[in-house]
Amino acid sequence: MKKLLAGIALLVTTIVSAQKNSILLGGNVGFSSEKIGESKLENFEFSPKVGYQFADKWTIGVEGSIMNTKITGLDKTEKYKIGGFVRYSVPLFNMFSFYADLGAGYQNTSLNNAKGMYASFDPGLFINMKNGFGLNFSIGGINYDNLDGKNDPRQERLGFDFGKTLNIGISKNFAL
Repeated sequence: MKKLLAGIALLVTTIVSAQKNSILLGGNVGFSSEKIGESKLENFEFSPKVGYQFADKWTIGVEGSIMNTKITGLDKTEKYKIGGFVRYSVPLFNMFSFYADLGAGYQNTSLNNAKGMYASFDPGLFINMKNGFGLNFSIGGINYDNLDGKNDPRQERLGFDFGKTLNIGISKNFAL
């Protein structure tokens, strides 16, 4: 399953630098690992996006996410997200662009069937390879989550994970 998701992510991943009146298909693949004592936490995430670039530097669209979390000695959990995003992109040189995504939406996790909302701010770097194809790199951002399960108390998290995660992708811009 991981190989399939990684293959899909290599075909359609994070959105490219903005060009007015174009459609963007993309997403991200992310992996994080954390070890505390004998316990190990691993996250694998695939996050597709579809957007419309309504101005030279601005994109608006919908995003989703499927995340698998594995903790040593515990059951594997899955988390699903669906929401909207807005992106601001600034070309640095002919080959490079800086972008920042702001997203928010609904989430659901298989752990106690918890539901809630999320918000995120994720900056990244786009490297234009040729003809609108490029590589995207992100090393984390700022995230807010709240979840409310049937038998668990309400959970709220504010995360600052710069340098703790690595997201890499390939992207393509489709002009209208």
